[in-house]
This record gives sequence, C-alpha cells and structure tokens, in this order.
Amino acid sequence: MADRTRGYAHRVDITADVKTVWRALTDPDSLTKWCSPEARIRPRTGGSFSASVDRVTELEAHIDVFDVGRRIRLIYLPNAALPSGDSAVVDDFILEPSKDGVTIVRLLGSGYPDGPQWEAPYRRARAGWERAMARLKVFVEKTAKEAAK
Repeated sequence: MADRTRGYAHRVDITADVKTVWRALTDPDSLTKWCSPEARIRPRTGGSFSASVDRVTELEAHIDVFDVGRRIRLIYLPNAALPSGDSAVVDDFILEPSKDGVTIVRLLGSGYPDGPQWEAPYRRARAGWERAMARLKVFVEKTAKEAAK
C-alpha cells in the first residue's frame, strides 16, 4: 500500500489582467520582489525554479508544464534538507481571467508525505505559499496602479 500524501490549495483574486499576473509569476526581477529575494526562474517548459518561500529551505524545481498565461507546474527536486519520501512534491499555479478584470490564481500543492517527519516542512510550505500569494496580490495590484498613473 502506498504512503498517504497531503496537499494544500490557495486562491487569490488579483485586480489585474492575466498578462500582468503571468509576468509577475515568470519574470525573474518580479519574482524576487514578491516571492523570495533569492528566487530564480528559467521560465519555459523544461526550465527551473528555485526559492525559499518558507525562509528556511531552499527548494529547486523542474518546470514540466509551462502554458503561457494559463499554467505553470513545478516538480520539486530531492533536497538533503528535507526528509526522504517516495512521492513527488508539486506546486501547480493555474490562472483564470474573470469577467470583471480580476485574475484568479490558484495554487495546488501536492505530494507531501503524511508522516511525522514531514509535518514541519509541510506546514512551512503551506503557510509560506499562503503568505507569498498575498504578497503576489499586493505586488501586482500596486504595480498595475502605478502603471496606470
């Protein structure tokens, strides 16, 4: 029987168009302003992402889905700072435009083993991404407002 895994889901509604939100997610300079000061991205299918969203663990990921303006999926690489596990840890960002000029951003995290050794890393990742999504909203809306002046 396979070990149980758990995940998280975050949603943020950002008052900006999809193109602006996508740029914030994939532009290396923007990423360092809302995600993590040392964040890096090579934004393409087969590219890479690295950041410390929990301010504790530096994570590196392979980008296996890169659908411009719609979706980016990160598959995290094994990390010596984390317990070992048999499942792939994944973060999947999905963007959806709404009729009223708002972009809905969903982040679905999955693959965290349900064992006690994974409790702290799971909680840090879940809370770290929750805070990062709030910073993304503030960053994008402030940038869009300044650009409109």
